[in-house]
Amino acid sequence: MFTRFRRKRINPVLRNLLQETHLTVNDFIYPLFIRSGEGVKNEVDSMPGVFQMSIDEAIKECETLKSLGIYSILLFGIPDIKDSVGSDAMCEHGIIASSIRAIKEAHPDMFVVTDLCFCEYTDHGHCGVLDPVLETVDNDITLGNLAKQALVHAKAGADMIAPSGMMDGMITAIREGLDSGGFSHIPIMSYSTKFSSAYYGPFRDVAESSPSFGDRRSYQMNPANRREAILESLADETEGADILMVKPALAYLDIVRDIKENSSLPLAIYNVSGEYSMLKMAAKAGVIDYEKVMMETMIGFKRAGADIIISYHAKEVAELLNK
Repeated sequence: MFTRFRRKRINPVLRNLLQETHLTVNDFIYPLFIRSGEGVKNEVDSMPGVFQMSIDEAIKECETLKSLGIYSILLFGIPDIKDSVGSDAMCEHGIIASSIRAIKEAHPDMFVVTDLCFCEYTDHGHCGVLDPVLETVDNDITLGNLAKQALVHAKAGADMIAPSGMMDGMITAIREGLDSGGFSHIPIMSYSTKFSSAYYGPFRDVAESSPSFGDRRSYQMNPANRREAILESLADETEGADILMVKPALAYLDIVRDIKENSSLPLAIYNVSGEYSMLKMAAKAGVIDYEKVMMETMIGFKRAGADIIISYHAKEVAELLNK
């Protein structure tokens, strides 16, 4: 006698009772890109529905997010002036520090996470101070700057720090910097396994962070390496990360599952710009049912093991979940 799995699928009420993976609005963090000015809301051609915003517009956007039940944002800054070390990122009056203060004043109930890196702030577009001989990021000098940047964010009112530069030892340096500065209560969500991926293309349009030379393969991970991907996240756990992350998500769900099974820490995924834009362009071409494919993708992230989903789709998902 064969097993009749379909007995549990015929009635829709029973199907819902037996659903194993659930998606809620509380699963999401929404990214925001902040630049100077007032009344600025520039849509990005490669990412329909995503904008560069001035602080006043970001404050309005937070009101919209909260009306949908989204209370967590991830901030990226786009400074007016860039230099070789990314000075604006370490300035108490820089774009991110100013954004944090303004958003927390207007929305004290908004959970503000800050991306901690230098690629948007340097004139060369790399994620730290350059070693002129090796023509790549000087890991150890950059660690000190990351600690300074984290303190600036914490003093401005950030609720969580999310370092994304893939520097060796970055969690130790940031944790020590925060703790010595009186911010031992601030959690770190590490971009612990971040691949050197072609899926980031549209992000570099919105964040204006394309490298002026070369690429980031000397510090971001080789997409072909599974065992190393696990080790990267486990190393950050050992250094004191509170939450781990896999970025990108869609092509790396095997890695999400691997890390989930090897660590007890909460796990985030970043549903990146290329993944988002592919669905948007496919919808525009009329080749997919956009809402169904989007929701199926989100369920896939949760089923693979994600506790947190960072996604440009978050508002649209929330609207569907709230119906």
